[in-house]
Amino acid sequence: MVTKEEIMKIAILSKLSVGDDEIDQLTEDMSEIISFADTINNAADVESDFDNINNLSNVLRDDEVVPSLDREKILRNAKDSDEGCFMVKNIMK
Repeated sequence: MVTKEEIMKIAILSKLSVGDDEIDQLTEDMSEIISFADTINNAADVESDFDNINNLSNVLRDDEVVPSLDREKILRNAKDSDEGCFMVKNIMK
């Protein structure tokens, strides 16, 4: 339970002006927040395997080197190319 004195100390440390009419509500709110945090901290930590809920083993294929298209054939219709790469206009200024 948070006391009114603790609320005033927190207000002074954080350089907040807290009126007498606000202290009761702040004390109640802080107590509720701390109670909720305690509830979360005391929750049971049940271990479960959420990263493999479908029981899949390895769904990725192995990497294999396969023949590709001929670079010269790909660049044949390119407007500009340099050392086997497409040349594009720089649009960043």
